Amino acid sequence: MPVTHHRISKRRFYKFLQLDSGMKFCIIVDEARDESKKEQMAIFFRFIDQDGILREQFFGVVHVSYTTASTLKKSIDFVLSNHNLDIQNIRGQGYDGASNMRSKWNGLQALILKDCLYVYYIHCLAHQLQLALVVASKEVIPIHHFFTKLTSIINIVNALCKCNDEFKHAQAAEIAHLIAIDELKSGT
Repeated sequence: MPVTHHRISKRRFYKFLQLDSGMKFCIIVDEARDESKKEQMAIFFRFIDQDGILREQFFGVVHVSYTTASTLKKSIDFVLSNHNLDIQNIRGQGYDGASNMRSKWNGLQALILKDCLYVYYIHCLAHQLQLALVVASKEVIPIHHFFTKLTSIINIVNALCKCNDEFKHAQAAEIAHLIAIDELKSGT
């Protein structure tokens, strides 16, 4: 379960993160598929630094085989132990509203609560904002129709491997054509 950001020493890690191994912190986790269709888990830490300033810092992205609560928990345990951070020091956890994350009985929130009785759960505020924007966009009919059609197109293209492959080939051909006619610059 390697973290995909640059490897840094534990001493430099703490300086970069400004999080001492004994400090209390919150963990914010979100999972999603990347472009290559691999499941990824993004990890953020929120903590009060030594100057009393609230910090929220991106930690890294971890590849996960599955997005079940137990798999995510094992990945979090691995990351924390690899950087000498004790799960007992977690005081808050923030996730989206997916059942594998928020379930009080067998979600990630519950699994972390079993290891640390002082941790509380909040629904991720960024995800709440996204949900509010979705609801608000439904009030503006043309925007609602646009996003409904866009969602359908994305779902169809992603669901059908053949369409997905054809789309990738068409996109590559378009890029090659734009490079050939000097409308797009190549990075090489």
